[in-house]
Amino acid sequence: MAVRRGVVIGLALVALAACWAAVAVSGGWWLLAAPLGLIAAVGVWDLVQRRHSVLRNYPVLGHMRFLLEALRPELQQYFIERNYDGRPFDRDIRSIVYQRAKGTEAEEPFGTERDVYADGYEYFVHSMAPTEQPEEPPRVRIGGPDCTQPYDMALLNVSAMSFGSLSSNAILALNRGASLGGFAHDTGEGGLSEYHLRHGGDLVWELGTGYFGCRTSDGDFDPGEFSEKAAGDSVKCVSLKLSQGAKPGIGGVLPGAKVNAEIAKVREVSEGQTVISPPYHRVFATPRELVRFIARMRELSGGKPTGFKLCVGSRRQFLAVCKAMLAEGTAPDFIIVDGAEGGTGAAPLEFTDHIGSPLTEGLITVHNALVGTGLRDRIRIGASGKVATGSDLVKRLIQGADYTNAARAMMFAIGCIQAQRCHTNHCPVGVATQDPGRSRALDVGDKSERVARFQRATVSSAQQIMASMGVADPAGLRPHMLRRRVDPHSVRSYDSLYSWLGRGELLVDPPEEWSADWAAARADRFSV
Repeated sequence: MAVRRGVVIGLALVALAACWAAVAVSGGWWLLAAPLGLIAAVGVWDLVQRRHSVLRNYPVLGHMRFLLEALRPELQQYFIERNYDGRPFDRDIRSIVYQRAKGTEAEEPFGTERDVYADGYEYFVHSMAPTEQPEEPPRVRIGGPDCTQPYDMALLNVSAMSFGSLSSNAILALNRGASLGGFAHDTGEGGLSEYHLRHGGDLVWELGTGYFGCRTSDGDFDPGEFSEKAAGDSVKCVSLKLSQGAKPGIGGVLPGAKVNAEIAKVREVSEGQTVISPPYHRVFATPRELVRFIARMRELSGGKPTGFKLCVGSRRQFLAVCKAMLAEGTAPDFIIVDGAEGGTGAAPLEFTDHIGSPLTEGLITVHNALVGTGLRDRIRIGASGKVATGSDLVKRLIQGADYTNAARAMMFAIGCIQAQRCHTNHCPVGVATQDPGRSRALDVGDKSERVARFQRATVSSAQQIMASMGVADPAGLRPHMLRRRVDPHSVRSYDSLYSWLGRGELLVDPPEEWSADWAAARADRFSV
């Protein structure tokens, strides 16, 4: 960054010298002075402006990105017309997020770009009697009978992204955006930093297998430190991460190049050394122990809503957790279901492509298991996995969620351009780097406004969609309102595509497709 600033300053000095030569020596020097002066002026403006992070880090050259962005619709149409399988590209979700974050969203002419006759196409059933969109967005009360400090969750919140993976300015922007918009910010498993606390945004403090921020010297859970930090006013909920969609079954990795003194202090690890989270937890080994530890976390936090996050794998194992809840007489206040298609962190390609349930299957499994065991009324379900639009939000509510979290879309809102340089510490826009020269390009004031604006517009879009379906509140959504084309001639609704259990059905008469897993599930062991 210092080198680039030096180049701009040097260019400005050369331009001034050329101007002097044009005045004092020969008018021909203006041929050099004019373009150099213009380029230098653009470079200086790029360095001082606060709207575009990429220009602050890459003065002058960064304008090439915006030129290509301006050409994108024409380029996209060119390739659509030459797409050999005859199917058009999906709309660029990143572009939708950018427009909403900037407040420049516009309606599109000439209809859908989707092939509505392609297998897998999904759509909502609108009503001939749509309702009026409510003025205020609904909120979801989180807190079961064992919770003494319930929290009202927004329909869309910031999903788990750690300080360390993201820069300090990125965390500040996300948290200030959450504060401005009145929604929650999940800390990720990297600990509770001052950047999470400075602007007072509502926090869901997430603990992973490394117990960062509340760990003993040998890496175990420290109940005293956890209790002290969880008591903070900004911490509204606490969450135990079992697994994440991008890489279920393995721990996280933070390269040593990113572990500076500040991050080492927050995570309570050694500076400059790669931090590897274990793939498993030390605090439990059975479903019963998991349920007991969730209850202990709630007690240590002073009765705040407590839950866990997972990417669903074995249905039998999740049923074992449900049996443990029934046996122990307690349950989490919320469960966050992460889809295999989600995740902003780096992961091995085989894990990304081949391990973990997609969000649709995971959500429906968890919802059905809780309904079938009579636990659904006391446990709220969050959904995380490529949630970026109002239609994504409504879809997940229909599939069983009570609220949603977004990670990738929130990164777009603060300026991520998917350069995929996160692991190198060379993020060009200051989002995923610990290089102070690069991270300073991300202006917290501007980007936090964008985060709040994006969240507000997306929730409003979801409300508008629900109103068109004749639904004024998410509680009115039903599986038959979402339909999928299964072949060129057939469309099926979600109530016929999937089985939906009745309240307490697993306890009385498990249906055939659930009976084997239900019979094999044990509260005292995780059997696959």
